[in-house]
Amino acid sequence: MTDFRYDVLIVGSGAAGLTAALKLAPHLRVALLSKSTLNQGATYLAQGGIAGVLNEQDSIDSHVEDTLVAGNGLCDEQAVRFTVSNSQSVIQWLIDQGVPFTRQETEDGEWDYHLTREGGHSQRRIIHAADETGKAVSNTLTELVRAQPNIDIFENHLAVDLVIEKRGQRRAIGAYVLDLKKSRVDLFLAKNTILATGGASKAYLYSSNPQGASGDGIAIAWRAGCRVANMEFNQFHPTILYHPLAHSFLITEAVRGEGGKLLRPDGSRFMDNYDSRAELAPRDVVARAIDGEMKRLGSDFVYLDIGHKSPEFIELHFPNIKARCLELGIDITRQPIPVVPSAHYTCGGVMVDQAGRTDLPGLYAIGENSFTGLHGANRMASNSLLECLVYAQSASQDILANNLSTPEPTFEFEWDESRVTISEEDVVVSHNWEELRRVMWDYVGIVRSDKQLKRAEKRIALIRQEVTEHYGRYKISGDLLELRNLIVVSELIIQSALQRKESRGLHYTLDYPDTLDQPENTILTPIKSAQ
Repeated sequence: MTDFRYDVLIVGSGAAGLTAALKLAPHLRVALLSKSTLNQGATYLAQGGIAGVLNEQDSIDSHVEDTLVAGNGLCDEQAVRFTVSNSQSVIQWLIDQGVPFTRQETEDGEWDYHLTREGGHSQRRIIHAADETGKAVSNTLTELVRAQPNIDIFENHLAVDLVIEKRGQRRAIGAYVLDLKKSRVDLFLAKNTILATGGASKAYLYSSNPQGASGDGIAIAWRAGCRVANMEFNQFHPTILYHPLAHSFLITEAVRGEGGKLLRPDGSRFMDNYDSRAELAPRDVVARAIDGEMKRLGSDFVYLDIGHKSPEFIELHFPNIKARCLELGIDITRQPIPVVPSAHYTCGGVMVDQAGRTDLPGLYAIGENSFTGLHGANRMASNSLLECLVYAQSASQDILANNLSTPEPTFEFEWDESRVTISEEDVVVSHNWEELRRVMWDYVGIVRSDKQLKRAEKRIALIRQEVTEHYGRYKISGDLLELRNLIVVSELIIQSALQRKESRGLHYTLDYPDTLDQPENTILTPIKSAQ
């Protein structure tokens, strides 16, 4: 057992966590936790880009309006405007850090950043690094973090639960953390804690996300008494490569933005039958259309075709996709790409204000595990990395502004493993993991019904009972902690979905196909609220 003490504890090492660490490090001592290596999260895999108002033809009002339309009436306009208004400054910060965004030669012979367009955007406003934007951002920021002496990096460390100061004002003062290499729980104390753990798409059987997207931050904050909102809005990316040897390989939305066409197995187009914007419709529309065509035809996939573009164009804009598909025998310059929808993004999360503050003093949430009000009922493409950057900046500013008045944590280590043993029944974890994700995929997927949701609720309650007993009896492991967290977020998704008596954005239910006139957020409050 080890006792670590810092000014700020950051849980998660994606774009949000890395940015916050770099913003805070010149002034405070920072502990940065990653449950794998720093570049194994969703940021590293992001292909598309970062949306922002970056040219004279675009405007803040236009970006705001596009986001509000995509959000189907549930976006917080103040949060949207705050995020978009800060887009130029945070993207410039990335440029200043050395992120190698793609450039192109202009008509007057100058070189400028290439801006692409994706579904839901009325302008070309997505800055990108070819089709590996996340990799470029992650590699650049990771290198800077590793060179920063005020940041201590703890890879292969998984947060278990928050440590709460109960004398006087109830506040977060750090976390219990499992060292995955040593199988030991340590105590990390900090004046402020930032949750930046990403989303919860691993609750589903098929996901574009990395293995770590198990909703850790959401579950940890919920257990600490923080409210969550809009967990029913799970975005399914329309186009994941369908191939038995490809694991969760995403085909970026920019392929459709640059003219890619969706085709049935017989080669005919179908998106015009679903939306006037065709392939440029928002993701929820496209995902439902593909899901509907697959079910109607009994097909395992549909096609996405970009082969009408020149090989040079494809190589310039989508070199990573082209190379990966070639490895699998698919030449995208001549052949269409087989694709399916897959769980991709969690639009709901821990409720926060513009500074990323949760209901619990001392606790911040930024990035995909937070609910800022930006995304509403459907996240617009490339707004997610933007949200990570903007709220990492605002949370860091708030922590720095209040650091002198924030009390030092005082706590004695209370973790007790004296009555637990090493499990010889890990099959309980693996079996329940598979059953949970299958239940969520079958009953809480792209199209839902109350009957399916209640069936899922009953089955997951049984899984929770087994896992709770296992957790109390045996030494904890990474797989057990992730499963414990996935059960929490799965139940939050189901509770939220049952409360929404309409179809809106990413939530489509057969029982309530219409959209209500008055939009409302779905807010869930723990029995022991932190408020």
